[in-house]
Formats: sequence, C-alpha cells, structure tokens
Amino acid sequence: MWLIYEHRRVTRKLVSIQKEVLKRYEKWKDIVTVSGPQGLRMIKGFHDESLLGEWKGCRSSRLGIQYRVIYKVVQDQVLVQVVDLTAHDYRIK
Repeated sequence: MWLIYEHRRVTRKLVSIQKEVLKRYEKWKDIVTVSGPQGLRMIKGFHDESLLGEWKGCRSSRLGIQYRVIYKVVQDQVLVQVVDLTAHDYRIK
C-alpha cells in the first residue's frame, strides 16, 4: 500500500475545483494507494507521463481536459508526494 502526501497548497485548491475533477482526483488517489504509479500507467485516461525542464523528477496525470496532478515518487519509501494540482500551468511558483 502506498501513502499519499498532499502539499498544503493542493488542499487549498481542492475547495475551489469542479466536482468532476474532484471525483477524478479521488479515483486517482484510490488507484495510487492500491497499486502505486504503475497502476496509473495501465489506465490510458490519466496519460501519466514524466516531466522535463523545471519539473524534472516529477510526473503528471490528467484529471480532465484542463487539470493535471503533479506528483513525485519517493523511491526509498512507499510514498507519493502530490506537489501541485494545476490548471495545466507547469510554471513553478
């Protein structure tokens, strides 16, 4: 079983996003908790991919047409750190 750590900026954004995106994010968390990032790669709808540039070392999954969840996998622990939930804006703030 994988643990998911959400950055506090993600929990603040969850209040204002659409219900459909929130449901998809909850489903994303369920999949990651049970089977980890490998489970996300099996489901084509999430389009799980590694990022480049400033976000090197992080991964992204689609939650809808506009929203993405950006996360990092910590290898020495069974932990997924959700870095940001963004409206497809990959600039680091």
